[in-house]
Parts: sequence; structure tokens; C-alpha cells
Amino acid sequence: QVQLVESGGGLVQAGGSLRLSCVVSGRTFSRYNIGWFRQAPGKDREFVTAIRGSGGSTYYADSVKGRFTISRDNAKNTVYLQMSSLKPEDTAVYYCAADPAVVSFSPYEYNYWGQGTQVTVSS
Repeated sequence: QVQLVESGGGLVQAGGSLRLSCVVSGRTFSRYNIGWFRQAPGKDREFVTAIRGSGGSTYYADSVKGRFTISRDNAKNTVYLQMSSLKPEDTAVYYCAADPAVVSFSPYEYNYWGQGTQVTVSS
């Protein structure tokens, strides 16, 4: 069983920064592709970024490219999402998700999910 736990959310002013963490249980963490998604009230869950387990290739939504950076520390079973130049429209619950087989922009392709962490950006 794979479990994911997000942390690092909070309230920040526009233009500020936050770093989210996603700790993944299990001894095969390095094999898992990890994605970050977000969901604002009344909206669908949307792709933010993802990182492959093998090779570490990264992918970003256009809306966050140049502002957000995903990275992973396999020794700590942790994936990080560094968010900079935050905007009010970044306000959402942020979720990390894991899957050993796919890297996808669709949330339906991921088998394992964390509980989410709230990010609120004030104007």
C-alpha cells in the first residue's frame, strides 16, 4: 500500500513563495512517477506538474511554467513543489499523486493520492 502525505500549504501574499512537500511511503519510491494537481472551489482538478521516477523528466502546465519547480529526493521519499511569484488564481487545494506506470496530465491515470494541502494567495 502506497500512502502520500502533503504538507507546506498556507496563506501567502501575491508575489510570495511556498514549498510543498509530498512524502511517499514504500521502499520503491524511486520507481513512482509523481504528479501535483490542484482543485479550486467549483472547478475540476487540474494538472500542475509531474516528475518521472526514472530519469527525473519534468512536465509543467503552461499556467505555472517558470514559476513552479518540481523536484524529488529519493533518499527521503519526498517530492517538492517550489512555488514562486504566486498569484491569487493559484489558490486551491494541492494534491500529490503517484503511479508506477504512467506520467499523465489526467488525474484519472493516478492510482494513489494524498489528502491535499490548502494554498491561499491573497491579493
